[in-house]
This record gives sequence, structure tokens and C-alpha cells, in this order.
Amino acid sequence: MENDEGHGFTRRGFLGAAAGASAGSALLTGMTAAPAAAAAPAAAPSPIAEPYPPVNGGAFTGPRVKESDDPLVDYRWPDPKADDGLQIYRLRPAAAVADPPQSFGNLASVTTSRCDVTVNGVGSLRVDFGVESPAWLEFDSPDFSGTVEMSISEYNRPGKVNPGPAHPDKTLTPQAYGNTFRLELNSDLYEGVRFGWIHVRTFDRPWHITAVRAVCQAKPTNYNGRFACSDPQLTRIWYAGAYGVRVGFQRDYMGAILMDRGDRFGWSGDCNPIQAAALVAFGDTDFVKANLARTADDNQGIESYALYWVLSLLEYYRHTGDTETLRSCIDNIRGKLDHAETLYAAPQSTFFGWDERLGAGFEAPDRPETASIYRSMYLQCCREFADAMDGIGRSDIAAAYRSTADGHDARLHAEPDWFKQLGVHARAHAVNAQSVHDAERQGVIAGEFDDRLNRLSFSTFNQYPILQAMTALDRCDDAIVTARDNWGGQLDYGGTTFFEVFRPDWLTFLEHNDPVPNSQSGWTSLSHPWGGGVTAWLSHDILGITPSSPGYDTVDVFPRLGRTLSWVSGTVPTRHGDVSVAYDGDSGHGSLRIPAGSRGRFGIPADGRAVKVVRIGKKVVWDGQFRPVPGIGGASEAGGSVVLTDIAPGTYALDVVHQGKRQEAYRPAPLSYPMRFTGRDVTTAGDWGGVYGSDGHVLFNYDGMGGDRRALPDYVESVTPWRTGWSGCLNAVWESSTGDRRAPAADAGNGTARSAACIYTTTPNPGGMTMPIDIEVTPGSSYQLALYFVDWDSTARRLAVEVFDLATRKLVAPEQLVDDFHGGVWLVYDCDRSVRVRVAHVLGANAVLSGVFFDPAGSASTR
Repeated sequence: MENDEGHGFTRRGFLGAAAGASAGSALLTGMTAAPAAAAAPAAAPSPIAEPYPPVNGGAFTGPRVKESDDPLVDYRWPDPKADDGLQIYRLRPAAAVADPPQSFGNLASVTTSRCDVTVNGVGSLRVDFGVESPAWLEFDSPDFSGTVEMSISEYNRPGKVNPGPAHPDKTLTPQAYGNTFRLELNSDLYEGVRFGWIHVRTFDRPWHITAVRAVCQAKPTNYNGRFACSDPQLTRIWYAGAYGVRVGFQRDYMGAILMDRGDRFGWSGDCNPIQAAALVAFGDTDFVKANLARTADDNQGIESYALYWVLSLLEYYRHTGDTETLRSCIDNIRGKLDHAETLYAAPQSTFFGWDERLGAGFEAPDRPETASIYRSMYLQCCREFADAMDGIGRSDIAAAYRSTADGHDARLHAEPDWFKQLGVHARAHAVNAQSVHDAERQGVIAGEFDDRLNRLSFSTFNQYPILQAMTALDRCDDAIVTARDNWGGQLDYGGTTFFEVFRPDWLTFLEHNDPVPNSQSGWTSLSHPWGGGVTAWLSHDILGITPSSPGYDTVDVFPRLGRTLSWVSGTVPTRHGDVSVAYDGDSGHGSLRIPAGSRGRFGIPADGRAVKVVRIGKKVVWDGQFRPVPGIGGASEAGGSVVLTDIAPGTYALDVVHQGKRQEAYRPAPLSYPMRFTGRDVTTAGDWGGVYGSDGHVLFNYDGMGGDRRALPDYVESVTPWRTGWSGCLNAVWESSTGDRRAPAADAGNGTARSAACIYTTTPNPGGMTMPIDIEVTPGSSYQLALYFVDWDSTARRLAVEVFDLATRKLVAPEQLVDDFHGGVWLVYDCDRSVRVRVAHVLGANAVLSGVFFDPAGSASTR
């Protein structure tokens, strides 16, 4: 081929703290010992030293939450601080599979405290810990013999990532420490471990495995926030978002992905949703403060990340009321905003997210959409900064930045249809910047937020501001649908933390925990804490608890049930104590807690019914007018419902009587695509004549390296594979002369003299996991597009194919998986526009494409 290129307990599998310790050793406070192991070979004491002390100092005194996969969800440290070091805990496997089964006797014992697996031959033992953790993999054996390798992964195949870390391939010979064998892939030890493998490579006699464990690291932090609702999936989403943030906590910073792929550090922009989730889920105000200080002067060369830092600092201030920190950061904020003003006319867009509409990450980020987002982020920063400055008596600063924002907005609105050129991301940021006037709301919604497919962002990072905008636009039910489609889909796949990128289409072609498509981000992270923004959104926008003055001195509690939820309950931790609410829209019963030092407002969720009576305890506070009740300062109609105002600290029982029936449950429109995928063909192979290409074709590298054979129809202006840049493809010729029918024929005659060639993805940089091919046609053209793939030299490749509108970069057809294509496979689409085809690697050496073929629209339906 030619080419270019020791404390033990069994609950939830939680194990002890001392390496090599058997179940039944010293226990965490309040736990009881597991039964002593019976008839297992005795393991000699292990000399292994772990880098951190065991989880200690607290107890499992918090509420158990069945919707959470976090083994520590109910553990409570007495007083966690930002400067606490890491601690460790251990998990035993939840399930195990052996290949071949006869090589591992007594396999079922691996999930118990009495592990005694007999190794009878070569093969692989795969364990599933049931939850992804920042961990390393160990096993114990008192009589080990032969040779082994070990692997870890986030999915059900041994892991691998792009070049950069010390060990991109997550399979390695373990280090032996007496009777303990540990997989050490980097100096920090931890990786993203959901699955682990012990590969027996050579065998000379039977030996035993007496324990398999994931040694997990944790920074002390408590779940002080809570969320629950009538939709169990939304509750799971809240806890999975919180858990994904928690496991990314390092000793002195927030935000690391778990798999080591060379970029495992805290990114200041990524930390915006991470810190927002930490505030509502944990109340980790001192750790957020420390992380803000750490990232204050490092935007990683990404201009928008400097603005995300400003927004994060201001959110921290609103949550904590920490005036001292705000004052100390004034010059820093002004410097960032004044610099942003110099870029306003022509923003420098280095990165905004991995979504195609945002320039596909670092691939081509300078787009009108990203420029508009930067401007809106700047205006949002100016306005929020002005509000904060007013609050601390610096009206001189406030006036200047508010005037700047208002001036830019006035010039923006000089064009009545200013928003029509914007996509959903830019419109969302305009909404969040308060740039959308009431009269413009429906126009802003139309075609973007009301399209279930279009409002999904490929990056979970970018989905967060879209959700915020949707609730601001009173699209609560649609926002919940989007949260289910995106984050709920990741849980349906089998995830326990949230991903870097995701498409709901993956659920149509992936089995649980299968390897996912990689993308322009590189090898896809399945534990990326930037997906945690949904946790903050659920607390603020669905549970409805938000500060109306810094530090929750005053608080608004406005639950949103919409037509989707029947009840919601939860808590947000504040400096004054917990603000808690529970409300059932069907029964009208609820409760509210306002902590000492705070005063609040409570809004009865609007659901289309008139509110007849509101009682606090047994006393009527509203029956068409306000009736004085101790602790409630007033009540009035607002937004089709009733708002109780000036609520004093205390706990209140609520009872609401409505008139009429609740609106019918919301039924969302299905996900739909503007273009049709017509099917796949596994029989034609390279004999395309008479089947495909009646209008024209391109055979990549058919006439040698870089020598594409082209015969384009009049309506096709260009077919351009990206051969340079972040996601550039490479050229390959497998065989320049072959009679193998898997190779595309030279022409429609289907002769036997053929060339087997392709373009393929490569990995000199992370973006090399995908390759875009742009197909530009005359406007108004309709045609059939057929793509030919062949796994010529292996049977291991697996790839995914996306199709986008070339102009708008919107996804226009469902994503497809191409697997088991050694014999060749065709994907066929009916198209009505210029498109971008993006081919992404999933498994194997790389992703490949041999040719594109053009026919009249609807041809597939006539064959």
C-alpha cells in the first residue's frame, strides 16, 4: 500500500482502602464487614503504595439517591476545603465476561468479595465496573505465572486515543508489586475507567486471580444540592452532570477529562458550565474561587474563553456575594472587556465548540455565526458587569459598560431583521445577552428553536446556553425535550458521565457502551465535565431557584413544570443555608424553605389554569387578592399565575387550588431531517456501472497518489476533500492494478482492470479523526449521492458518516455507521443542495472513502 502517511464494604461494589486488602478488613465509619473469604488462595501482603490516603474523615450519612451512579453520593466529609488533597476508594466489578470462557474458571466470583478466578489458558477477562471513574486498574494473584497485559476503556473495547500522551494505546504490561499487578499508563495513574481487561498472553500452568479492582481518586466534596422531578431521566441527568463534574476535580483545579489524551487540564472556558454545576450541586464556593484565580490569566489562546471567565466570575459573585473577590478582579475584568471591544468589529474566532455550525472546533472557526456569538458574549459580560458594579457602589464603571452594550445593541437593531442571518447558537447567545426585544421573540424562535433537530448542538458545552435561552424564551417544554435528546440519550447509551460530543442518532446504530464515533475533537471523551451545565440549568431554570441579589440575600423561586412535569423538588446551597422547594402541580401541594439572612419570592407555576386560592398552612394568602399571613409580605397576579413576595426566612407549607384542568401533556414532534437517506447496498461492490454514477463520479487516487479520476455532471461545480488543515485527509493506493471486484471499476463498463484506492483519515493532530468532503452544486439541483467504502486491507475498520448543508452547516440527514465492509458498501442519499460529507473514524486503523457517485434524484427508488 502506498500512502501519505483497606476499608471494605460491599454496597454498590465499593471496596476497601488498603491495596491488596481482602474484604472484611477495617471498615469506614458505620459500615459492617463483608463475610470473610472462604477457600481462596491466601495472598501475601502487598508492598504496593497508593499515591493518596483512603477516603476518610466522614461517613455515609447523606440521603441515598437511586438515580445517581456516584458511589459517594451519600458520603459526607465534615468540612471539605479547596486545599484538600485527593483520597482513594475502590470498586469491584459489577459484571465480567471471559473470552474464551474456558480460560477463566469460577468467573462469577470476580464480582464478589470472595474472588477466586482460576486462569486455565490464554484469553481475555473483561470487567465492567458499572460506572466510569478516575481510576487505575489492579488485580491480585498469589501464584501468577506466564505473561499478561491489561487494558482500560470508557467503552467495551480496549481504549485508544490520539497521539500526545505517554500511552495513547491504553493496553500495557502491568507493573508488579508483590502479588498486586497495576496498570500504569501515566505518572498520575488515573484514566477514565469503566471497563478493564486482563489479557493472558502466554500460559504455562493454572494460576489464580483473587481480586480485581478499580482504584478511584476523589477530592472531598459533598452533595449539598439536590434535584428530583416526575421524570426520572431528568433526575438522573442532574446527578450524572454533577458526578461528571466531581470526578474531574483534581487536587488544585477543576475540569479535567478522564482519559489521558494529552489535553487533560483545566480549560478556562470549559470551566464555565463546570463551575456553575459545582455551585448548585456541591456549594463548592471556595474551590470555585480558587479555580477562578488559577484560570484568571490563561484563556489558552481562545478569545471567547476570556469572556467565559468573566461570566464565571460574575456568576460566582451572584451566588456568593463575595464583594472582596469581585473588587480584586475589577481591573482584570475591565482589561478583558476593553480588549474584547477592540475585537468587536472583527472577532478572532479560534474555537467556539465542535459543532459544524461553529466551524468544527479548530478546523474553520471564523464564521459569521461565531463572530456574532463573540459579540453577544461581550454584550452579556458588559451588562452583567455593570449590574455587579452598581451593586458595590461603582456606578461610574457600570454606566460606561452599560452604555457600551446599549450602543452596540442600538446599532444592531438598526437592521430590523438582524437576527434572521443567525443560527441557533448565535440566537441563543443574543437572548442570553438580553439583546432580543419582546417583539422579536417569535421571530427569533422560528426556524431555529422550534426545530427539534436544529436546536441540538454536537457539543454538550454549547447546548447549555441554548437551554438557558429556550427557558428565557418560554420554551420550557421544548428545552426539556432537548435535554432528554442530548443528555438523556447519553444515559440511554449506557453512559454514567457526560460526553464531549453526542448525537441522538448514535442510539440507532450503537449497542450499549459500544465505541462511539470520533470527531474533529479527536478520540471522543465519554467523561467531559463541560457537559455539566445541564445540572445548573435544571436547578436554576426548572427547579427555579436563582439569586435576585448577590449571595442569595434575596432569592426567586419560580419552578417551571410546563406541560411535561407534574412535580419538582430540590435544594440549592447558599451562604445563608439551603433554599429548598417542592411543588406538585397536580395536587397543588408544596413546600418552601427560605434560610435566615435571605428573603424570597415564590411563583406558582403557570399551567393554563387560573389560581383561585393559595394557602400557607391553613391560612389563605390569596383568593383573588392578598390576605396578610405571617412571613408573606405580599401577593399579586403575574404571568398568568400568582407570585408571593417578600417572604421571610422560614419553612412554609403551600396549598394551591386551581380552576379548570391542566393542559394536556406536551407531545413533541419527532426528530426529522430535511434530506433522505435512502439506504445501503452491500451487493454491488465495485461493479458500479449501471447502478450508480449515471450522471458522474469521482474515484479518489484512482490514477495514482493525488490522481483523482473525475467525470462530474454539469450541476456539480466541485467535489473537494480537505487534504490540508486540522481535519485534512491523506491519499492511499492499496493496489494500482487488480481484478478484485471490491475495487471500483474504471468506468461504467465494469471491466476487470481496476485500482483500489481511497482517501483516509490520519492523526498527526486530534482533528485527523475525521475528513470533510465538500460537494458544491448549482443552486436548485436535486440529485442522488452515493458513497462507496471498502475496508480493503482489513476487517477491523468501523466509521460513521454525517451529511451537512454546505452553506449553513446544519445536519440534514441521519448519521450512519459503516461496519463490516471488507466486501464494500454503498450509502445512498437523495440531496437537494450543496452538502458536506464528514467521514469519522470509529475503530480500526483509520476511516476511508473510495468514491462519490451522482445520479438523478430518486434513482434508488426505481431500481
